[in-house]
Amino acid sequence: MLQPKKTKFRREQKNVMKGMAQRGHQLAFGSFGLKTLENCWLTAQQIEAARQAITRRMNREGQVWIRVFPAKPYTRKPLDTRMGKGKGDPQGFVCPITPGRILFEAEGVALEIAKEAMRLAANKLPVATKFIVRRDYVE
Repeated sequence: MLQPKKTKFRREQKNVMKGMAQRGHQLAFGSFGLKTLENCWLTAQQIEAARQAITRRMNREGQVWIRVFPAKPYTRKPLDTRMGKGKGDPQGFVCPITPGRILFEAEGVALEIAKEAMRLAANKLPVATKFIVRRDYVE
């Protein structure tokens, strides 16, 4: 599972997700990509499930790049707990996503296989996505 080796603080504030992605919004490594259209928090488990779907569909050919990393801890209070008594314990890590962010990139496979692999990955994610192709891509 993806998670940072060390964090400065155990708990973090939620913050506001607004506007479009300012970085990570263009293809940098591969010819194909999966771009988000909405705000969300992606958990480490969701990123891993999508990665597995991509690599299985591509039959472990080509290359896959994960362009997001869950570095933000999120907390949760136990069930049947009254209000107050401080912030809950850390439960896992998430990656805040804004619209336009590239989540995954792929290279080294045919267009149809890449498109199907990204579709399978998109089904694992809680956010609307779009399949994109590099402008100068030729088969």
